[in-house]
Amino acid sequence: MQVKQAAALDGRSQQRLSVYAMIVCALFVALIAVGAFIRVPVPVCPFTLQFLFTAMAGLLLGKRLGALAVGVYVVLGLMGVPIFTEGGGPGYIFQPTFGYLLGFIGGAYVSGRMTEGEGRPTFGRLLMATLANLAVVYAVGMAYLYVVCNFYLGKAVSFEYVVWYCFVLAVPGDIFLSVVAAMLGKRVIPAIRHRG
Repeated sequence: MQVKQAAALDGRSQQRLSVYAMIVCALFVALIAVGAFIRVPVPVCPFTLQFLFTAMAGLLLGKRLGALAVGVYVVLGLMGVPIFTEGGGPGYIFQPTFGYLLGFIGGAYVSGRMTEGEGRPTFGRLLMATLANLAVVYAVGMAYLYVVCNFYLGKAVSFEYVVWYCFVLAVPGDIFLSVVAAMLGKRVIPAIRHRG
């Protein structure tokens, strides 16, 4: 009898966890979508808050749920929901910037993996995780942009052009967002990981 009750309790607890997981994933899908349209007007290269929310997904949800939340966002956009910075639909795959969306998935996984299981990660650890996330996003995004422009769109771009315009000018804003994500994570992660 006690074994059955324990199994029933375990089943209910897993169900609650999966409902919780669905809710937080849905929340982050919405935040990432909103973040794509919040443009921060800084000189030279304005940036959106999209990276902030994808980084937070990895830090707060862990590698599996973080990557899942970002993946759901990308799939919804490819299905035609206009939640990408320039709309949506399957044709977005051929946009030069689509690689950054793929990078967001990988980046969320990496930052989640680096901080998962730590109830109270240090600010330094969180910052390293968000910077690793950023490195994945830029590596995938820049490579994708170079290939699509040169081999699909027929717009010849040099490696130097990609590094200058897609990294040197763009990365300072995202480094700032990495610091913000690490600061927020330092405050929020202990509360989330000690719930119940």
